[in-house]
Order: sequence, then structure tokens, then C-alpha cells
Amino acid sequence: MAISFELKHVCKQSGARYGILHTPHGSFETPIFMPVGTQATVKTLNPQEIKEVSDGLILANTYHLWLQPGEKIIKKHGGIRGFMKWKGALLTDSGGFQVFSLSELRKISESGVEFRNPKNGDLLFLSPEKAIQIQEDLGADIIMSFDECPPVDASYEYMKDSVLRTARWAKRGKEAHKTDQALFGIVQGGLDKELRKLSVELTTEIDFPGYSIGGLSVGETKDEMAEILAYLNPLMPQDKPRYLMGVGAPDDMINGVINGIDMFDCVYPTRNARHGTAMTTQGSIQIKNKRFEEDLSPLDPGLDSPISKYSKSYLRHLFKADEMLGYRLLTYQNLLFLKQFTAQIRQAIKEDRLLDFKEEFYKSYYHQKD
Repeated sequence: MAISFELKHVCKQSGARYGILHTPHGSFETPIFMPVGTQATVKTLNPQEIKEVSDGLILANTYHLWLQPGEKIIKKHGGIRGFMKWKGALLTDSGGFQVFSLSELRKISESGVEFRNPKNGDLLFLSPEKAIQIQEDLGADIIMSFDECPPVDASYEYMKDSVLRTARWAKRGKEAHKTDQALFGIVQGGLDKELRKLSVELTTEIDFPGYSIGGLSVGETKDEMAEILAYLNPLMPQDKPRYLMGVGAPDDMINGVINGIDMFDCVYPTRNARHGTAMTTQGSIQIKNKRFEEDLSPLDPGLDSPISKYSKSYLRHLFKADEMLGYRLLTYQNLLFLKQFTAQIRQAIKEDRLLDFKEEFYKSYYHQKD
């Protein structure tokens, strides 16, 4: 079995989807948030902790693991799961987003992308076929087609050329794919609805077991993202999982779910944790603020976790003293918060009250500003 998806319920109030994603390493309720383990590690957490703060499906990054330590070494471990001692399910991206962010160091052709390793200057080449081969060696349950993610302000002509090339690359990647891993196609097109529709048509024509939406959360406004998702929702296959790449802020996730999204990933909770921002059931707080210096109240009384019971004063001290424990504790907190948040979203969908939940959540989470 590669994967299969069961659409179990559509919220009568919002149109949001509740489903079950079946993989070789577990079945998962959707909507689901996937913590990002870029370098075969969710930063600062061990596999047992990752299990506690996730639903069991995490993401790793093809580009970074290709550069260090290399897919061949990871393959010798039996793939990423053996490498990092992770027993759950795994998704890898194609590496395309990272390569295309190297705008000064890369050259695009029909064959693929030639670029300089930003660490040592070595000349490297990544093609659709190579991206698939690397991901096959990494051994994830779900892998991604190699795509281009153009800047949101790219011209219409460039964006159209990119959409057409991404579709050709997707077809080549599928033809090169030799394992039973589930290969997703990726819909691009920026903020242009005509090009988004074209990308959906070209990508679904190739026929993948799931579809990702790329090219959002890359500089556009939240309203622009929501408008594109609302436009795409009726165009996307109803019986396949939909994965919105790189989105993890709570408001963006709720709006994504309302517009038919089943899967999310983002470095948002872990990166924010390292900078001292805690996601709590009472709102987001910057723990380094001086007002928490003598605050003996627990970090988050609304979350049942030992980490949530540490005082804000103690957590502030850890960050001011540059102690690694602070980063670990907030990373755990933020990911557990999102795990509980997505569970509440799923329950609200099943009860046909997601719009009511959205209103309640906004009042509790966004009421306070630091």
C-alpha cells in the first residue's frame, strides 16, 4: 500500500473536510499539521518527544539531507526512519523550494536546475528524476514532484512558463518513480487564477494519489492566500488529499481548512519557539518581555502538559540566560499546542460547527497583543 484517503465528513456549516489518511506507517485523521524535521530532526526534540507533540506524521527536507550527509548514507540506515530512529510516518519535499530560493546561485533549464552549493561553492544539478531518486533513497511514505516556486511578483509570462515547465517536470518525475511511495503533484501559478486553473488541469491529468498547493505563504497577503484557496477548492479532486505547503499560523490553517485543505506543514511553531514566542491557549506571547520577569503564573493552564506548568518567569530566565532548555520547552509547547488545535478543528468539523469554533478561537487567541 502506498497511501489511501477516506473523506469521512464535510462540515455543513463551513464545507471543511474531515478524513483519514492511510499510510504504510499509520493512519491519520485530517486535517493534520506535520512538524518539520528539516535535517532529520525536529529541532531540539528526540523521537519520543516528537511522538508526543505530533500526530505521527512529520516532514523532512530533501535538499538539506542531499547536501548533508547525502542520501546514500541515509539509505544505508534504511532511510530517514532508521537514521533518526523515528517509527512514525514521513513526508519529504522535493528540494525545489530551497533551490529556487538561491536566486543568485542557480540557472534553470528544461533539464533541471544547476546551482552552487551555498556552503562550499560546488556546482550541483537537480532534475525531476534526481529529486525522485533522492527521495526514494530517503524512504518517506509521501514524496513530492520537483517543481518551481516562482516569486509571487513574477510576471505573467514568467509564471505561465513556470507552470508549464513544472507540469512537464511532474510527468517526468512520475515516469522516473519506481517505488511504492506516494508521489504528490504540486499546483503552482502564484496569484493568477487562470494559471492556477491551468496548473490544476495539467497536474490532475497526470494523475497523482495526492496534490500539494505550492507558491503560497511566500510574501502575499493573508487575504490573497485565502482568495486563491477559495478559488482552487472546487477545482481540486474531492477524493484525494490536499496539502498546503509551508503554512502553519493558526488563522491561516483555519482558513485553509475552510477551503478544503487536509494537510499542513511549517517551521512557524519551531522557529518562533527559538525566538521566544510561545503559542498558548490564551494567545501568543513573547516570553523574553520584561513584564514576565516576576510572573509566577504557568505558561499555559489550558494545555495539559508538564511543560505548560513552568512559570513564565522561569522560561524568561532560560531565554535571557541563553539556556538551550528554553528552546526545547517552547518547541514542545508550540507543537503540542498545534496538535491540540488541529484536534479541536477536526472535532468542530465532525460537529458541523467549524465557523463557530473559528469565532471562539479568534476571541481567545488573538485578543492580546504584546
